[in-house]
Amino acid sequence: MRVELHVAKSGSDTAVGTVEDPLLSIGAAAALAQPGDTVVVHEGVYREWVNPPRGGTAAAPITYQAAQGADGSYEPVTISGAEAVADWRPHPGAAGVWTATVPNTLFGERNPYAERIGGDWFFDRVNTWHTGEVYLDGKSMYESLTLDGVEHPAATEESFDQAGSLLTWFCEVGDDATTIWANFGGADPADHEIEINARKFVFWPEATGIDHITVRGFTLTKAATQWAPPTALQEGLIGPHWSKGWVIEDNTITDSKNVGVSLGKEAGTGQNEWTAGSKGDKGGTQREREVIQRALALRGPDAGEPHPWDRAHVGSHTVRRNTIQDCEQAGIVGHLGAAFSHIVDNHIARIHVKRQWHGAEVAGIKLHAAIDTVISGNTIHHTHRALWLDWQAQGTLVRRNVFYASTAEDFMVEVCHGPYLVDSNLFLSPWSVKDMSTGGAYVHNYFAGRIANCTEHQRYTPYHLPHSTAVYGVSNILGGDNRFYNNIFVGDGESTRPQAEPALASFWNGAIDIDGVPGQATFVPTPVGTSQYDACPTPEEYPHEDGSALAGPRLPVWVEGNLYAEGAEPFRAEPAPLVIGTSPVRVEVHDAAAGTVRVEVNGAIDAVAPVTTERLGTSYQAEMGYSNPDGSDLDLSSDITGLPRDTVVPGPFAASAPGTSLLTAPAPNRRG
Repeated sequence: MRVELHVAKSGSDTAVGTVEDPLLSIGAAAALAQPGDTVVVHEGVYREWVNPPRGGTAAAPITYQAAQGADGSYEPVTISGAEAVADWRPHPGAAGVWTATVPNTLFGERNPYAERIGGDWFFDRVNTWHTGEVYLDGKSMYESLTLDGVEHPAATEESFDQAGSLLTWFCEVGDDATTIWANFGGADPADHEIEINARKFVFWPEATGIDHITVRGFTLTKAATQWAPPTALQEGLIGPHWSKGWVIEDNTITDSKNVGVSLGKEAGTGQNEWTAGSKGDKGGTQREREVIQRALALRGPDAGEPHPWDRAHVGSHTVRRNTIQDCEQAGIVGHLGAAFSHIVDNHIARIHVKRQWHGAEVAGIKLHAAIDTVISGNTIHHTHRALWLDWQAQGTLVRRNVFYASTAEDFMVEVCHGPYLVDSNLFLSPWSVKDMSTGGAYVHNYFAGRIANCTEHQRYTPYHLPHSTAVYGVSNILGGDNRFYNNIFVGDGESTRPQAEPALASFWNGAIDIDGVPGQATFVPTPVGTSQYDACPTPEEYPHEDGSALAGPRLPVWVEGNLYAEGAEPFRAEPAPLVIGTSPVRVEVHDAAAGTVRVEVNGAIDAVAPVTTERLGTSYQAEMGYSNPDGSDLDLSSDITGLPRDTVVPGPFAASAPGTSLLTAPAPNRRG
């Protein structure tokens, strides 16, 4: 029998959980919920860590959702990892500075004002930032490393919000209490809501193997999460923690100190071993290879270990229709645990905009081992990198996404062997793609920025048996083995850059940002287009068994059916490229904050040959075809908006869609 358990601010944790006699906390309902049950949470702010002790099944998940009104809309329900602090007193050392002292018992086992941010691939080894945070009316302030930085604040030079970076705080932790000093910019805290981070998670099971949970319709906010590299426990404000089959949908997820949604790994297969004292004798790349092997060798709960990394036990999550913003490391992160998942129709913005520290895991979405993962319909903007696929992107589909206002690039694909498909996306930042991989197929995209590519002979990374976590082999990155079919490339004059972004102009200076990339990688700039691949051979030029011909170590590329406008340049051997002056398709940012772009389609475009699974062939290393995650053939017959391609033309838009239109970022479905 399936049960509804109700939670309300008028309730009691000794209640039975009915509408008439609701529980007070979501945690109390979680303790009672069984497979198939639904926890319905009514309007209010719930300051707690929801730590579900059990999951459901594929046929009977446990669902947590905001209550719905008569019109079907969700009631406003916030689950917060922060606590309000009202007892602020003027600091005698400087006008406009306030101080408050809170007991350490507020924080439980982990005081975020004592815990330092750090771990593998975290660059700032000198400064000592904390996982704690202070919020003025819901907006995070900027930590200062000294009290003087609160008394005499100075702007953070790289912040997207120079004025906001003058709102600073500093902390000291004693044996029994934590003292915080804050500069609220002239505001009297008695007239505002001041909150501080108190919990490391908002919705996260402490145990692994808590499967098939749905979280729907909430605002989830303010968590003291730790840095989340691929070689450590990847903490998130919300996440399944090495489980299977979670659905995270229709939520607003904000203000994690590091990561909003984590689909990543647990701690047992390695916990910052590269930087952990004497264990630092091995490089981070080797430690990551070890993490993968340990994850495959896990023996499961019967042996006192988490489940092994395979399709039966880990991954297959759905993250859809969420707004994710104001997280300093990543909106969504995942190493291993994001395999077989769907990340669709999310609006991800303002990721890593404070810029007080940096590391190699910073992006709107940052995934390792995105095996058979579908990343579709997302709008990602005002980030460092928008989408970063690092290691083992195999069977991955990147489809119908909109990217802009990235200060590094829209898409980074690093030491992957493919096959992965990138189709019908809008790349609108000055740098579209940085490609340090092989096995990519780029089809029907719109590129307003440049592509950079390079080989990587120093690192050997795994590839897998098709649609499996089983490792097939390891290899370095030879370069090439890419396909570019039916794309539009528009030269990068000023008119192609997002127009409403003066605050980002200093980041778009033509430099090539390869932060976080180890080894001897070097990107060489070329114009917008595919001429970046001129050093690669065509299939006909590729050396045979005698090693002759042009290629050397690089693999061949397939380039055909692309349109190049306004100075964009084709690959040296592309057959009959369409090179024109003015682009018949123009895409510009319309409302930068809201995630809306304006599309103008003018004039006819010559038809090109359709792209199919058969035409794409197989990737070199994995010897795997380009297909859907279930192995079926790809269907590329509709455009970015879902319209059928009556005539196949370059770019993400069907020939039957002339005129001007707006594409708007997805938002949480507040109607359920």
